[in-house]
Amino acid sequence: MYEYYLLFILLILVCAVFAGWASAKVHSTFKAYQDVGTSSRMTGYDTAVRLLRANGIKNISIGRVKGFLSDHYHPTKKVVNLSEGTYGNNSVAAVAVAAHEIGHVVQKQRGYIPYKIRTALVPITNIGSRLALPLVLVGLLLDIFVSTTQNSDVGFYTAMAGVALYGLSTLFALVTLPVELDASRRAKRMLVEQGVITQEELPYAEKMLSAAARTYLASLLTSLVYFLRFAMWVLILFGGRRRD
Repeated sequence: MYEYYLLFILLILVCAVFAGWASAKVHSTFKAYQDVGTSSRMTGYDTAVRLLRANGIKNISIGRVKGFLSDHYHPTKKVVNLSEGTYGNNSVAAVAVAAHEIGHVVQKQRGYIPYKIRTALVPITNIGSRLALPLVLVGLLLDIFVSTTQNSDVGFYTAMAGVALYGLSTLFALVTLPVELDASRRAKRMLVEQGVITQEELPYAEKMLSAAARTYLASLLTSLVYFLRFAMWVLILFGGRRRD
């Protein structure tokens, strides 16, 4: 049993290091290219407006929010919020980030399937994260007090339902990765097609978007390790109970 815990601790440490490196890489890449101006002189705001118009999207507004790289698309409020470092900055890094968020808008407008799946998973995942541990505890109580042969596994199956709910967060992270990669792919294409950046400037934008993608990969790996740890804990718990 202890070797499993040591293994998971090691894996969590590896994921933490990778996640920290990925986050630092995003910050350093943005800072490296935030002084590299685009030949078009377009800012993040200008870029977002042009790309929305180019895709025939008229019902999305562009907002400004505080924070470093706090850019996000809020589909319910129909607004793309750009951070202070993106909104009025005409750097390659800023327009890449802005275009990425517009990529999400286009995904929604075009009915991109992984995006629709991720959106549908949001409320389910939130509920699942709250019910996972209570279901495991209920399952343990049922395993202790329900002793009839016919219902001997009801506690175990209840607990495994909790494990499945806990796993929804990993499923969400898994679906998020292709959504983010696709948004970056759309961003790169739109930036060049709409004349925001040149082919010579494209590699800089690609580095910015690739650095951001690593953070989502780190989130997926971390979520997977935590899910496996949780599932193993439940299996060991019930395995120990049944040996007793």
